[in-house]
Amino acid sequence: MDRIRLLSATTADRIAAGEVVERPAAAVKELVENALDAGARHVLVALEGGGVSRILVEDDGAGMSAADLSLAVERHATSKLPEEAALFRIATLGFRGEALPSIGAVARLSITSRLPGGDAHRLVVEGGLKEEVRPASGAPGTRVEVRDLFFATPARRKFLKSPATEAGHAVEAVRRLALAWPEVAFRVEVEGRQVLNLAAADRANRLHALLGPDFAGASVAVKGAWSDLDLDGMAALPTLTRATASEQHLVVNRRPVRDPLLRAALRVAYRDLIAYGRHPVAALFLDLPPELVDVNVHPMKTELRFRDAGAVRGALISALRRALAVGAGGQVPPPPAPAEWSATEVDPVELAGFAESQPALDSPAPSAGFLAPRPASWQPGLRLPAPVPRPEAAPPSPPREDAGGAVMEGPLGRPVAQLMDTYILAEAPDGALVLVDQHAAHERLTHEALKAQLLEGGVRSQPLLLPAVVDLPAQDAQRLHDAAPALARLGLELEGFGPGAVLVRALPALLGNPDPAPLLRDLAAELEEWEDITALERRLDAAVARLACHGSIRAGRRLKPEEMAALLRQMEATPRASTCSHGRPTWLRFGKGEFERMFGRR
Repeated sequence: MDRIRLLSATTADRIAAGEVVERPAAAVKELVENALDAGARHVLVALEGGGVSRILVEDDGAGMSAADLSLAVERHATSKLPEEAALFRIATLGFRGEALPSIGAVARLSITSRLPGGDAHRLVVEGGLKEEVRPASGAPGTRVEVRDLFFATPARRKFLKSPATEAGHAVEAVRRLALAWPEVAFRVEVEGRQVLNLAAADRANRLHALLGPDFAGASVAVKGAWSDLDLDGMAALPTLTRATASEQHLVVNRRPVRDPLLRAALRVAYRDLIAYGRHPVAALFLDLPPELVDVNVHPMKTELRFRDAGAVRGALISALRRALAVGAGGQVPPPPAPAEWSATEVDPVELAGFAESQPALDSPAPSAGFLAPRPASWQPGLRLPAPVPRPEAAPPSPPREDAGGAVMEGPLGRPVAQLMDTYILAEAPDGALVLVDQHAAHERLTHEALKAQLLEGGVRSQPLLLPAVVDLPAQDAQRLHDAAPALARLGLELEGFGPGAVLVRALPALLGNPDPAPLLRDLAAELEEWEDITALERRLDAAVARLACHGSIRAGRRLKPEEMAALLRQMEATPRASTCSHGRPTWLRFGKGEFERMFGRR
């Protein structure tokens, strides 16, 4: 008896439908994409029973004739690939011709469509069985109604979540499409209750409507223009993060995606700006020629394959780093002039995870020296690194100076007092109170200065007058000895000194005179984690954060008014100074309105 046989067309269609229609949200996504491809300007989505009982998608798009309507539910029938060569230049959302037949194979599908100035027709498909096209009544456009989803494959229903959960996934799918198509009005109803109503708008207003005022008030513009790539969007400052990556909206050629490469670029750009386990919030829109991206690598078309993936990743990291290079309370630098975009302009070190991808546009300039000038009245222990220049920005308003020419006030204000020998209290020009964590703030300043020197070729070291011997466990001493060449780039010169000791000959000049013992113990602990990190530059980045922590002023250190003012001014001039190397905030702002609410005045 033969063991191999052909499946029936109905069974094959139901199996194939499982790849396209995974849950009600997938059906909603496919139907709304069809509406957008048809030129719709108004889209209505209604759900009942989480989309299992009923899905309705109604649009005012181009519509279909009776002949087109009959053909639309046949597998591999599409209007979006006029020729075979177009498969390599996909410019529409749906193109496979699988959505409608897949839905019709597992549900009761009804489609009513009408061309402008023509007659309306209706087609019913039930469990893969197609009826005849009949005359009907309806407005121009297309109305698709899906009932009893998965009735033909009851096993699939057992894996669905509650109706509320499934409806939430479907609404989220519409939200992502609405973000990519702001000129289209969307309305979503769940169990007869309106949950989303978006009028046609521009991109900025659509972002505000969907992501809320918190995002609008804590985000910066991200822009970049290359020969074959345009990037636009908004990214939240490190002070606004989420516990998951659900608020990362990535759109490529008007298509919402969850591409791993683009998400990895986001992680790299925010790596030393936010706390571990937190995720950035962003809405980024990339446009590039269709032939440079393959959207046909995933059944749900949520992942992509770029012809030059490294260049795309590097460009995204570069633009994000540039946008986030904002001093505490400072202005956002404008985008650079358009540049050529090609793989040769992307630094391979950045692709490994550390250095800036386009140094001419994004990397800090070389430091002016070991230490910034300081008043003679300062205590010797407070060492501020030389300012790290940001990309060119519009000149801020001149700060106020006292009679002696000392800067009194900037965006972070003038220092008023030091609290608990740890926090600097300042009054901003608009009357708001600013609270600064002196250790976290100085840690970021030191981190940026060390990283600038590292990108310049190596951190400047300061030889010790008398080399220090640090006793360590034998394993830690061996790790430090093995990593000595890499640590030398950080200005740390070490030699082995027996099985359980290390000889320290030089320390990074920016750190001042820290005790070498705790510094080496922390570095040894960091080296133990290096086994899971393959890129040398990524390892050095982690080590820089450790060094910056040890080279910063500590909580409990009393500061003079001149020192507090200098720290605030340096924060305003240093990129990414709103968070420390561990992602914690360096300063908090309390405005007049917050005090009024706390005292019940509003």
